[in-house]
Amino acid sequence: MIDKGLEQIYQLFSRSKRNTENIISTAPLGICITDPDGHFEMVNAAYCNFYGYCEEELLEKHFTLMVSPANRDKLTSLHEEFIQGNCDQELRQEWEVHDKQGEKRTVIAEAARIEGDDGRPRKVTFIVDITERKQLEERLKQANQRLDYLAHHDELTGLFNRRAGLKRLEEELQRCKRYGNTMSIAIFDLDSFKAINDTYGHGTGDSVLKEVTAVVGKTLRTTDIQVRLGGEEFLVIMPEVDTSAAKRAMERVCDAIATTRFTSQQLVVTVSAGIACYVETTNRCLLDQADDAMYRVKEAGGNGAMIA
Repeated sequence: MIDKGLEQIYQLFSRSKRNTENIISTAPLGICITDPDGHFEMVNAAYCNFYGYCEEELLEKHFTLMVSPANRDKLTSLHEEFIQGNCDQELRQEWEVHDKQGEKRTVIAEAARIEGDDGRPRKVTFIVDITERKQLEERLKQANQRLDYLAHHDELTGLFNRRAGLKRLEEELQRCKRYGNTMSIAIFDLDSFKAINDTYGHGTGDSVLKEVTAVVGKTLRTTDIQVRLGGEEFLVIMPEVDTSAAKRAMERVCDAIATTRFTSQQLVVTVSAGIACYVETTNRCLLDQADDAMYRVKEAGGNGAMIA
């Protein structure tokens, strides 16, 4: 829908050519007239102020001066079709433009075809600045994307959070039931993590968690899924892996972590892991089995992996 104000201006154009100069010069919105070849014949003060040019800098220049080079051919072709009458009498489109200083702006450009004193068609274009609205829309889009990300991911480590991770586990269990695939999971927990927080502070503890999960990610397959269940406890979902292979994988994880020095404090960190394999069970039973195995490792001194 064309704004009522613009519609009234269109009507004035159609009624009397003598009104044209007065309308353009006094209008509060940017208006320009281009000849059949796309060169400026007239620009008003609001148009010049918006783009940062004076009138003399624009007259006889091509109207694509204000758009990026990537869009110039497209706009030129559209202009030619419009002048030839192959487009609607009135045209409304959104474009990204730039001013004299190169600052990007967003406008809605509304164009109408009129007849010049020489009987040839002209295009009169009205621009409405919607830059702030587009910026707000972009910020809202980014905020919604951020909220969607946080609904499924742990903010500290970037891993799946508990809710999303357990949902993914249920999906993998259903796949195993349907196709008869094997799957193993591992639950691992940082040994004596409370002592790290108590001695060095929670900031250092957070850094350790991020660095540990990064080491785990590099050690496991790209198809394995790492989940933060909460605190210093994590889940690894390993599709198409039996318990023996899963145990070997988690032993590699334990070795990689134990031989890495974490944070600027050069801390030694170890983990304990419990492993369970899918055998026609629910994800709750599977998690309990892996959890029990992990605690048996802790009771034995930690820094190892055990099959449930």
